[in-house]
Amino acid sequence: MGTAAGIIKVAKAEVGYQEGRANGHWNNKQKYSPAVPGLEWSNYQAWCATFVSWCALKSGNEALYPRTASCLTGVAWFKQRKRFSEYPAVGAQIFFGPSGGSHTGLVYDYDATYVYTVEGNTNGSGGAEGDGVYLKKRTRRDSYVYGYGYPDFADGIKSADPAWAKDAPKTPSTPSKAPAKPSVSVKHINAARAKDIPAATGHTTYKAEVLLVEKALAAEGLLSAQWVDGSFGTKTQDAYDAYRRKVGYRGSDATGAVGKESLTKLGKAHGFTVKA
Repeated sequence: MGTAAGIIKVAKAEVGYQEGRANGHWNNKQKYSPAVPGLEWSNYQAWCATFVSWCALKSGNEALYPRTASCLTGVAWFKQRKRFSEYPAVGAQIFFGPSGGSHTGLVYDYDATYVYTVEGNTNGSGGAEGDGVYLKKRTRRDSYVYGYGYPDFADGIKSADPAWAKDAPKTPSTPSKAPAKPSVSVKHINAARAKDIPAATGHTTYKAEVLLVEKALAAEGLLSAQWVDGSFGTKTQDAYDAYRRKVGYRGSDATGAVGKESLTKLGKAHGFTVKA
C-alpha cells in the first residue's frame, strides 16, 4: 500500500502548475481530470478534489482516498469509514467550508497553530476558486477549516488527534552496532618487546596493546596470570613463542620478533584486530 510520504512527494512536485486560460480568464482546463479514470468528465470544472484523486493514483494510494471531483462526496467517503477528524494529520485530506463542501487539499505538515497544505485550484490568497497548485499555510482553528479525512496508511498516520495516538507510525528501531574490536599494532608490540625485555620490572610500552596480547596468551593456557602486566618481558616472549609452535610455526619462525601473520591468528581467536 502507499504512504503519506509518497502522496506528499507527488503533490509537492505539482506546485506551480496552472490551469488553462482563454479570453483573458482562467478556465479550469487542467491535466488531472483526463488522467483519472472515471473523472474525465470533470475537466473545465472545479478541480481541487480531482487533484487529490490524481495524486492518490500517481502515488499508489488510490485505494486510500475517494476518487471524486466532489468535496462533499470526499467527506462522506471518509466518514463512512470512520476515518474523519477535526485534527490535522500528515497525508490527510483537508476539507473547507460548510460541511466540507467548498474546497479540499492535502496536509503535508502541521504544528500547534497552523496546518501546511498542498492545494489544487487555489490561488495566492487561498481562495476556493483559483488557477493552480499552491503550498498553503492555514490557521488550524480557522472556521473555514471543516475537518480532515484520514487515509488508512499501512504504517499508521501521524495525527494531532489524541484519539488516534495509537495509530502513529512506529519508529523503526535502529539495530545496535557491535562495538568496534580493539586493535593491536605489530609495530607497537615489537617496540614494546624491544624495550621491555631488557628493562627493569614494571617498565611498560604500549601497555594497553601488550595487555591484549598477554590476555590472549593466558587464555591459550601459555602465560600465567601474574605475568599479564602490560610489559612484554621474557615470560611474555616465551609464551608467544609457545603459541607460534602451537599453531604450527617451527625453527626461526617460532622465535624472536612478533610477526603480523601469527599475531593476526591470535587476534582472530581472541577478539582483537591487527594492523601493521
